[in-house]
Amino acid sequence: MRFGKSIVLAAVLVIVGTAGWWFAGHRGSPVGDHLTVYYTQADGSTEGSWSALLGPAHDPQSVAFFAAAQSVAGPPSGIEAVRFPPGTYVRSAELSGSTVVVDLSNEVDGLAGGSFREAATFKSLVWTMTALPGITSVVIHVGGAEVAVIPGGHFELDEPLSRSSW
Repeated sequence: MRFGKSIVLAAVLVIVGTAGWWFAGHRGSPVGDHLTVYYTQADGSTEGSWSALLGPAHDPQSVAFFAAAQSVAGPPSGIEAVRFPPGTYVRSAELSGSTVVVDLSNEVDGLAGGSFREAATFKSLVWTMTALPGITSVVIHVGGAEVAVIPGGHFELDEPLSRSSW
């Protein structure tokens, strides 16, 4: 009789443990199954958006990297938008409290077009990242290093950027 109760208790513990493990790994993302990605329209000031479907990884770190990558890739073709230079990619996106540090590849150094284009390009990235729960600012690195300005020299990157930067 005692042996039977022990087996039942062990089975219940296994079921509860398995259910806890499954729910911990499969709960929804804080942003749901879709992510809002912003882009700056050709006028340089108006933000448009599209919805990107999240993959299987919904932890905050993965969502931040995916959001940054989608923003840098830009909106679907056919949409007129201010875009990052071709070949620019996200090296990393690291969460640090309410700030995310986005490290871009060196191709972003090819950003030309003066202060108008520089500001418009980074605006879309900042708006996308600050749409994530708990993120209020973005720090930009290029090639793994902090930079004061991008090579065009018009847009300062030496302090965290937020939506109020525009």
